[in-house]
Amino acid sequence: MCVMLPAKHAEFLIQQLNVLIVDDNQYMRKIVRGLLLNIGVKGLHEAEDGIAGLEIVRTLSPDVVILDWEMPLLNGPEFVRIVRSPGVFPTPDLPIIMLTGYRERWRVMEAARLGINEFLCKPVSLKALHQRLMSIVANPRTSVQIGDYYGPAPRLPGKLPEDISAFG
Repeated sequence: MCVMLPAKHAEFLIQQLNVLIVDDNQYMRKIVRGLLLNIGVKGLHEAEDGIAGLEIVRTLSPDVVILDWEMPLLNGPEFVRIVRSPGVFPTPDLPIIMLTGYRERWRVMEAARLGINEFLCKPVSLKALHQRLMSIVANPRTSVQIGDYYGPAPRLPGKLPEDISAFG
C-alpha cells in the first residue's frame, strides 16, 4: 500500500523529476516544456514519436512520461502497451500522463484500460498539469496485474489492489 506525501515534500520531489515529453508536434512540446519549467521541473527530455520515446525511456529512465495519443510510427496507445509489458520492457511501472486533443469518452476509457496514470486534454493549463504531477508524486498508485491488465491500481475507494478482481 502506498503512503501519501505531504504537499511540501511532493513539491520538492516534482522539482527533482526527469520528465519525457513525447509528442509529434514541436510547438506542443515547447508549450509543455514551458509549463513544466514553470512548475519547477528541471530534468526535461523530448521525443517526436513513440519509437524515439521508447529509446529515451530505455536509455535515460525518466520518472514520468507525458504522451500524445496520435503520432506517426508508434502512437500513444501502442507506446503504453509496450511499456506496460512486464518482463519485456524494463520499466512497466513508469507513470504515464496521456495529453491529447481527443476528448471522447471511449478514449478516456481505453487509456484507463491500457494503464495510463493520468489523462489530460489539450489545451492543457499549468494548474491541471501540476495537479496530475502532484497526484503521481504525492499519491503513487501500486502497479497490479489483473488478467491482461498491468498498470496502476484502479481508483476504487476502500479497495486494495488484491481486492479488485472485478476490474476489467
